[in-house]
Amino acid sequence: MEQFTAQITEYANLAVGYLRRPDILFQLALVVFLFLPAWLLSTRVEPGLEQQARKISGMPGLLRVLVAFLRRLEWLFYVILLGIAYIATTVFGWPENNYLVYSVALLSVAWLSINVVSHAIRSRFVGRLFAIVIWTFVAVSVLGIADDIVTTLDNIGIGIGDARLSVLRILQAVFFISGLLWAAFAAGNFLDRRIQNVEELTPSLRVLFGKILRIAFIVFAVMIAMQSLNIDLTALTVLSGAVGVGIGFGLQKVVSNFISGIIILLDESIKPGDTITVGETFGWIRELRARFVSVVTRDGREYLIPNEDFVTTQVVNWSFSDKFVRLDVPFGVSYSSDPHEVSRLAIEAAASVDRVDSRVRTPVCWMTEFGDSSINFVLRFWIDDPQGGLTNIRGKVLLALWDTFKEHGVSIPFPHREVIMRTPVTIAD
Repeated sequence: MEQFTAQITEYANLAVGYLRRPDILFQLALVVFLFLPAWLLSTRVEPGLEQQARKISGMPGLLRVLVAFLRRLEWLFYVILLGIAYIATTVFGWPENNYLVYSVALLSVAWLSINVVSHAIRSRFVGRLFAIVIWTFVAVSVLGIADDIVTTLDNIGIGIGDARLSVLRILQAVFFISGLLWAAFAAGNFLDRRIQNVEELTPSLRVLFGKILRIAFIVFAVMIAMQSLNIDLTALTVLSGAVGVGIGFGLQKVVSNFISGIIILLDESIKPGDTITVGETFGWIRELRARFVSVVTRDGREYLIPNEDFVTTQVVNWSFSDKFVRLDVPFGVSYSSDPHEVSRLAIEAAASVDRVDSRVRTPVCWMTEFGDSSINFVLRFWIDDPQGGLTNIRGKVLLALWDTFKEHGVSIPFPHREVIMRTPVTIAD
């Protein structure tokens, strides 16, 4: 720590002495004041160029990069003015060492390029991290202090047994592992999108293969990182045993849901797009995840149901074998109606509803019993889009029955009772 403090003090003294030189002060003044005309020029030129650029259609990626560049035109003009200043100071021969103007010009070019590229990255966090890391690397390289910084960071560290852990080694490990994991996620997502477009595979197999590839890439990246950092994998035996104990006691549900998710994908009992009923929840599956299944209901709510529930409890899959679902609508008519005519009219009424499938599976109507007040029937029909709702289609069929019966004079009775008093009732005076 004392060595680190001494180096910082030495750098500070050198900087103070450097800034007291007249040629350095002159170059600093140029570097500061040249940014004002560059900014004024950009405010005049940028709006018109951006308006013309936004007329480009069909290439959103190119448009995003171009707009990001145009919104930083002050840096382009600043670099041009710094280049003119560097040429002028070289021609006039003063200051003899105009390296400060040259370095600021290089850093400005690097900042402009890195800033435009980082804004082309969709993720804001990744873009900013990329800009900071790359620009810092370029800055220390241009200023010629990269070796000193590396030496300083390597000197700061602690000893752990026979090994020594320095700040430089930690930073190298963080950046290396982060880069490998980012590449693993990017490759996994890219291949997953490709797999989702393979129509020869079922939806469940697409999800399963996508998850397997992602996990494989992540494990592969971690293994490469450990080998590159000279981490002995056999030293992780104790750690893996502790993790196993933790999984056995504290992560039972997590592991159970993960394994249940794999079982669901393998047996294809449910898949994205299926209409299901789990307990009191009726909806269709939007997505299968490693820990849960996303089920969207008719009222717009999204339920995240653990995978374990689909393995251990009863699940109604309305579209497991095929997409057809049969619905029953019971009704009754008065005894004065012709049952044969009622059946015919009910079938016609059901077939007139849009969602009812009357071409592949024709609706049927059966008389079920002679009730107390009516002749009872059951109308059965099929639909091929249960995700569109069940209650609404039943309501439409009942309205069609009402209109048809009213048009043909078929009455629907309501329950009534007759009370006959056989014993005379005497009223006391």
